[in-house]
Amino acid sequence: MAAGRILVKLGGTLLDEAEPRRRLAREIAELAASGAHLTVVHGGGKQMTRYLAERGVESRFVNGLRVTTPEVVDALLKIFAGSVNHELVASLVEAGAMAVGLSGIDALLAEAERMDERLGAVGRVVRSNGGVLETLTRAGYLPVVACVAGDRAGNIYNVNADQMAVACAGGFGAGRLVFLTDVEGVLDGSKALLPRLTRAACRELIATGVATGGMQAKLEAAMAALDAGAGHVHIVGGARPGVLAAVVNGEPAGTVLEG
Repeated sequence: MAAGRILVKLGGTLLDEAEPRRRLAREIAELAASGAHLTVVHGGGKQMTRYLAERGVESRFVNGLRVTTPEVVDALLKIFAGSVNHELVASLVEAGAMAVGLSGIDALLAEAERMDERLGAVGRVVRSNGGVLETLTRAGYLPVVACVAGDRAGNIYNVNADQMAVACAGGFGAGRLVFLTDVEGVLDGSKALLPRLTRAACRELIATGVATGGMQAKLEAAMAALDAGAGHVHIVGGARPGVLAAVVNGEPAGTVLEG
């Protein structure tokens, strides 16, 4: 496998069951052991919604972003930075990686500002302290970052996991960003896989309504990552065994966008 700086973003659904999580942890650990300087960013929206529902708290969304009340901030720390993060770290340690659990609050790894008063404590990352990730990866550690951010006034923000991945990839100087998703890749209007995309093709998929919701957000994040300096952005299905090795070795896998 080729080495380099790689950021892998995992969706919460892929982390919701132990066996898929452990399989992905093994693949990530193997990639890290190959010499890649690797960082993982994860979400956990499914787990968050379930946790809130169990406590009688309704999840409300505006343009796909969770309205974040003080109750939700408390849940962010318990679920994103707590159980989801540490279950993933434990699986990675089991697989042989020296994983370290973090959130964007740590050393202002992801410094954010409030996005919109209507959304409550939803943040937009304004800068990333990539030195934290560089220090850890150079020492042989594997940072695992929950999508929670902070600011210099001590505020805590809920940040979209795709946007967190882009910000961390930019700060870290990752040459490759891999979104592991629940779908095979980006599909056209006929539901056929698109193996390669340009920025122009992404904008067309969004403008024509082919890419909506979560996939629209992925494409917008992918374009932002290219603008921030990533050479390759991959949107691939995390359910496929060996998918990370395939991506790094240049084998056909999902959809790739190149800068």
